[in-house]
Amino acid sequence: MGVLDGYRVVDLSIAMAGPLAAMRLGDLGADVIKVEPVTGEWQRHAPAGGATGNRVNASFLSLNRNKRSLAVNLKSDEGRDIVHRLAATADVFLQNYRPGVAERLGMDHDTISGLNPRVVYVSMSGYGETGPYVSRPGQDLLLQAMSGAMLSTGRDGDPPAPAGTYAIDAITAYSAFEGTLAALLHRERTGEAQRVSVNMLDAAIAVQMQELSVFTVGGVPQRRGREPHGHTYIRAPYGVFATKDGYLALGMPRLDGLALALDLPELAGMDGHTQRDEITSTVARRLPERTTAEWLEICARHDLWAGPVYGYAELVADPQVRHNGSFVTYDHRTEGTVTTPGFPYGFSATPPKVRRGAPLVGEHTAEILGELGYPAERTAELVEKGVLACED
Repeated sequence: MGVLDGYRVVDLSIAMAGPLAAMRLGDLGADVIKVEPVTGEWQRHAPAGGATGNRVNASFLSLNRNKRSLAVNLKSDEGRDIVHRLAATADVFLQNYRPGVAERLGMDHDTISGLNPRVVYVSMSGYGETGPYVSRPGQDLLLQAMSGAMLSTGRDGDPPAPAGTYAIDAITAYSAFEGTLAALLHRERTGEAQRVSVNMLDAAIAVQMQELSVFTVGGVPQRRGREPHGHTYIRAPYGVFATKDGYLALGMPRLDGLALALDLPELAGMDGHTQRDEITSTVARRLPERTTAEWLEICARHDLWAGPVYGYAELVADPQVRHNGSFVTYDHRTEGTVTTPGFPYGFSATPPKVRRGAPLVGEHTAEILGELGYPAERTAELVEKGVLACED
């Protein structure tokens, strides 16, 4: 049993942010029904890194576990009727269409809430559902660039650098996940359902609450220095430095302690904000004299914030990662034994678990229509007409 056991989520989302939010609800036990075109959701055909898999690529696999697939043509009257009947049984209805598409397909809030007044309707977009940017594409890199975050790192004069993960997609997904849980709690307390609206731009701004408040309240300009630095508003040293055999991350260690650790007494009297460039260059000249492991041992001895710089191979082999069970391994119908990232939360009584891997296109179409009262003959007829796709 999971925290959300007995709740049903209808997931009409595509790409990353929406599917990740819905998957987290599934990880907590909800019955998540992924409604996708008869040809399959977009992410099935766009694998990151070219990791195509056997029948399910790595990208789709990673974002759609603990879901059932209903493959249906929403441009047909029969297809819309099926999803409307499904929505009438749902606790959550989630979509991340571009503004206007849900209305054209009859999947908008007014229509769905009219069919089911108790449904929590979650709408996700790039920039909001109204306003001057309503028609712009909401893509992770574009929002990273617009959010201002790229100019909080690096060196003045260097090109802005994107994050090494799909940061805005993930932040938006967790915003939708959080908002959905809050709306469900409100409904349980009051009986009132409501609409939850999430957009990537607001999520990217909200997650920078410290940085932007330093700018808007403190009046401190966002200024990169001459030397590479991990964040414009954090005192030096803060960033990644070359060592004799690799790299070392330093997270604003105490300058008096660092002066002892590096045998650089001049550091003790410096100011980490106003002398950021000088501190960074001084530390950068010293660290190539020893290996990363040597510096880590020295920093630990002086209780300084320092850590290794991992690639994925080192990450998955790390003893703490293994101890935490940060990755889960399970058997998939077509992909065999797979290992993917696990769950970002734990519960003492109702832990999340993988109940099923990412579905094939329409793998559960017949099963779901059976639950809606469709006879097997009618389902077969709709498959023949192209309204549905059904995987045996």
